Amino acid sequence: MGNYSIKDLEKLSGVKAHTIRIWEKRFKIIEPSRTETNFRYYNDEQLKKLLNISLLNNYGYKISKIACLCESDICKEVEKVASGEKVYDAQIEQLVVSMIEMDEEKFEQHLTNQILKDGFEDAMLHVVYPFFDKVGILWQTGNVTPAQEHFVSNLIRQKLIVAIDGLPKNTTAESKSFLLFLPEGELHEIGLLFTNYLLRKHAHRVIYLGQSLPLKDLAHVVRNRKPDYLVTYITSPIEGGIKEYVQSMQTACPGRPVYVAGMQSCNIDFASLDNVHCITCSRDIHSLLQNLEN
Repeated sequence: MGNYSIKDLEKLSGVKAHTIRIWEKRFKIIEPSRTETNFRYYNDEQLKKLLNISLLNNYGYKISKIACLCESDICKEVEKVASGEKVYDAQIEQLVVSMIEMDEEKFEQHLTNQILKDGFEDAMLHVVYPFFDKVGILWQTGNVTPAQEHFVSNLIRQKLIVAIDGLPKNTTAESKSFLLFLPEGELHEIGLLFTNYLLRKHAHRVIYLGQSLPLKDLAHVVRNRKPDYLVTYITSPIEGGIKEYVQSMQTACPGRPVYVAGMQSCNIDFASLDNVHCITCSRDIHSLLQNLEN
């Protein structure tokens, strides 16, 4: 059972704390519990209800009308909104609710519907990545467990593997080769798998080495396979420092452009390292692909 402050609810729902207080007082939409020192706190059920109410309100439903609906009717209205075209916010909120409930069937249904509606790439860019941003907020507030994160990560990982397996083998003489890997100890694979998907979709060759690769093994593969580019994601801290690790990687695998992505790398200045490029978002991957095709 989660334990959320009003500020946590503001971050997760997008509804200002002041507005939440007004909705509580005027419409009784949720009723917080109180600590001994009279601070509000909320549980998972209240978060889920506020996410649904916020969604309906953002899509034109008046709060006075929403307040008159019972829980089941609110859920029905949310389903109607979620079935519309390009309603990304609705799908993101439904994935969050499904994760909190650890409801595999509901999570699969919402994610599959989005993929069928807009295609796999759009679903990843506009729904899955923003969803993981919300998961990050839940981590920061201590309201998501490792079990919940593993639950959703494995479901999305399965979708990625199926999508990659379904791509045609259409490389040409002009195709570039990319070696994709995670540093030793790094296990967060979603971003790397999606990059694998995008590169293969654009007819490039991929050598996929996956999670937790020791540097000496990376150097061995580079010497033997001679890829054109290296791509890695760094989500967890690295002992000794991230910039130092990338520098060691450059030394072990000289002469090849290195693309570094992931939460831990975003604020690192790689300007002093030749041929190292930081991928801060999925658009950077698209820019790289476009440059290769021009």
